[in-house]
Amino acid sequence: MAEFKEAPANAPAAVKLLNWVDNRFPASKMYKEHLSEYYAPKNFNFWYFFGSLALLVLVIQIVTGIFLVMHYKPDASLAFASVEYIMRDVPWGWLVRYMHSTGASAFFVVVYLHMFRGLIYGSYRKPRELVWVFGCAIFLALMAEAFMGYLLPWGQMSFWGAQVIVNLFAAVPFVGPDLALLIRGDYVVSDATLNRFFSFHVIAVPLVLIGLVVAHIIALHEVGSNNPDGVEIKEKKDAKGRPLDGIPFHPYYTVHDVLGVSGFLMCFTAVVFFAPELGGYFLEYNNFIPADALKTPLHIAPVWYFTPFYSMLRATTDVMINVLSVIVGLSAVLVFLKGKLPGKAKLAVLVGAVVAVGLLKTFDAKFWGVVVMGGAVVLLFFLPWLDKSPVKSIRYRPTWHKALYGVFVVFFVVLGYLGIQPPSDIGTLIAQIGTLFYFGFFLLMPVWTQLGEFKPVPDRVTFSAH
Repeated sequence: MAEFKEAPANAPAAVKLLNWVDNRFPASKMYKEHLSEYYAPKNFNFWYFFGSLALLVLVIQIVTGIFLVMHYKPDASLAFASVEYIMRDVPWGWLVRYMHSTGASAFFVVVYLHMFRGLIYGSYRKPRELVWVFGCAIFLALMAEAFMGYLLPWGQMSFWGAQVIVNLFAAVPFVGPDLALLIRGDYVVSDATLNRFFSFHVIAVPLVLIGLVVAHIIALHEVGSNNPDGVEIKEKKDAKGRPLDGIPFHPYYTVHDVLGVSGFLMCFTAVVFFAPELGGYFLEYNNFIPADALKTPLHIAPVWYFTPFYSMLRATTDVMINVLSVIVGLSAVLVFLKGKLPGKAKLAVLVGAVVAVGLLKTFDAKFWGVVVMGGAVVLLFFLPWLDKSPVKSIRYRPTWHKALYGVFVVFFVVLGYLGIQPPSDIGTLIAQIGTLFYFGFFLLMPVWTQLGEFKPVPDRVTFSAH
């Protein structure tokens, strides 16, 4: 049992109260460990706004969600009308609803930028592998949360979007139809589906999301934050054990984050008040029409933040499977004829190629499309072990590495745009090239991240006051 500390008799009432709390709960200890005595690198830049902004948007979503649930009816015959009631009759209901819908898109904007910062500065490298894995798990939970929440307005795009995505699970061999039936709770998207998705959206997934966020922050504070130079500040300390290139998170970065929060809130409120639909990207026009199981929209597409992965799904056609089979076969033959591997290894490569081609031809393109779409997300979890670069930060990598990251971003944005558009031959071809580049970028990382001339990494962080 911990020893109780007594406050001085003449101490102010606030000090006595804090002392009373500290004897029973580590409030001051947590404040010191995670804020005032948590030393972060002094060279944080613009890219380090997005972690705190993600936390802010999570709070916005939880608070607005609580108020929406007070008036929403998870019933197929009442759901759309209850959303209209919130928009038209509930005092400030339109504001709460638009904050929630805009917040969903803002969450993905912030998270995508946060992940990109981790990508360019090597924030997933040792000793932060678990920080990255927790972050990817948050991203996956966020996708599930957004997908389930998208059904709740019970508009045309909500209904048909859910119908299309859930039907994808039916492509899984052997268990697919039963899995799709389990998710829907019926043979079609119906009241049972709405109730299931509502339960997960409001209770189950948020609990998982909050737990993962806590784990992400704890893991980060255990190993310390990365920085644009990729230099470990804990290796250079003063006589008191404080990092020479570190500054207390509070007050320096709390004030720093206030700047980011201010800029974000100006953009966020501008969208909420002046363009909550944002031209149909944040709220599709078809979703202002009640769900009708007998009337299919001309073009069904998910919300913008899912479209890069949806493009990969659509790009996986029979033609692409045939091309992949040829690539795998030719690569294996080339390794067998020209490779410097031992004879048994060459034979193993050849057998592996035959098995791979056999699998590609055994299952249809729809199944492989689902595998590609899911694999594009799962692949991110393995990034810490795929990158073999001798340096962490993009600052000290070869110039062509930076160009490669730039092309990756361009392809990802193009895939997102194509996922919103109706299918076309040229669009499908570009999406196939983008999909191959996306997977090649990650799967070939063990090779290309070691190539080129790397710049020397400084012993201490580089920083100039601004």
